[in-house]
Amino acid sequence: MNEEEKKMGLLTFKGGIHPNDGKSLAKDKAIVEVLPEGDLVFPLSQHIGAPAAPIVKVGDQVLKGQKIAEAGGFVSAPVYSSVSGKVKAIAPYFTPTGGKVSSIIVENDGAYTEAERLSTRPLEMLSKEEILNLIAEAGIVGMGGAGFPTRVKLSPKEPEKIEYVIANCAECEPYITADYRRMMENPEDLVEGMRVILKLFDNAKGIFAVEDNIEKLEKLTSGEPRMEVAKLMTKYPQGGERQLIYAVTKRAINSSMLPADVGCVVDNVETIIHIYDAVVNGRPCIDRVVTVSGDGIMNPGNFKVPLGMNQQELVNVAGGFQGTPEKIVSGGPMMGFAMFTLDVPVTKTSSSILCMTKDEVAKYEPSACINCGRCIEACPSRLIPSRLADYAERHDEAAFEKEFGVECMECGSCSYVCPAKRQLKQAISSMRKTVLANRKKK
Repeated sequence: MNEEEKKMGLLTFKGGIHPNDGKSLAKDKAIVEVLPEGDLVFPLSQHIGAPAAPIVKVGDQVLKGQKIAEAGGFVSAPVYSSVSGKVKAIAPYFTPTGGKVSSIIVENDGAYTEAERLSTRPLEMLSKEEILNLIAEAGIVGMGGAGFPTRVKLSPKEPEKIEYVIANCAECEPYITADYRRMMENPEDLVEGMRVILKLFDNAKGIFAVEDNIEKLEKLTSGEPRMEVAKLMTKYPQGGERQLIYAVTKRAINSSMLPADVGCVVDNVETIIHIYDAVVNGRPCIDRVVTVSGDGIMNPGNFKVPLGMNQQELVNVAGGFQGTPEKIVSGGPMMGFAMFTLDVPVTKTSSSILCMTKDEVAKYEPSACINCGRCIEACPSRLIPSRLADYAERHDEAAFEKEFGVECMECGSCSYVCPAKRQLKQAISSMRKTVLANRKKK
């Protein structure tokens, strides 16, 4: 932390970067609820772990909020229809990450006839196990990108050792403003979601780790002895789990550890709001807020979208393209996925669709490393990215492991600051996948 940060009293971590955030395009746009017109596609793998198993067949009539696929194991999550209609097909379909996944396709009847909600009771009457079961039954996963089933995350081996439940309110990826709008428009739901989680951990304090919109949360938590707001320095990747935990608690974890190993649980804003909605209101996970932005979008904004809605249809709701975009990204520009088609569904982990009129990265011509050390200064994992990239390019797996290459969090900060425009992150990421795959084989 530099002297300026210390004076401001803001929490942060070593390294990181300050890219142009692009958030002004959508930051002040209130959330708009949208209804789909075309077919809805529900991938059976919208989470880490085993795919969900269909419990409907082609030709079945389904209701909005009806379970259509059940969890395929403990590390899995069920899937619910976000519309009423008829099951048209169960077949492979492209997802935002580019792969094909077995999916349930529902023909929307436009009526949105609702199924009965999940059976719940007042929070004070629910046991810990009942809360966890409701979270699992609702199909909630980490909605910030990873998609880890939330029930599993909230079931550590020693819950009594959890000291901090951290709400990740640091929306550090450029352009994305979905969580910010949630905090502006639904802060009460966020606080009540934290209250639900704290009921699972008797010795924990709830921390809202925030870069912006501090006032509303401070007001709502002012009389809460188990909740407080932590003010963060605005920096990328402040929202990374390791960086967030270190900034708030000064406890460090590595790639072989879980947050629970240092007494922490971390969930993002959208996930926590869905926990509240499931446990208190009995609503399964059938929608989410998505930012549609970039200079290639006519009317950037934030939209509450039924899961399964076609992303091209969502872009059309935002006014369509402005010009001809050269690059379309699912998620943020730093860690998201470039897409070759918008004919993919909105999934539980779809935080944003970004459309850029120019693909600036593709125009860069990499040159030789000039040994400036900027990548080392920027790396939040305190690695030497230039050296790791060299090992990766030479396929020197042993040297890569010796220099802790698997500790890379693939945030892309090194590539961003490199004056030689070397694709450091891509090289390291490729080798990291190889190392982890070979470890599994052993």
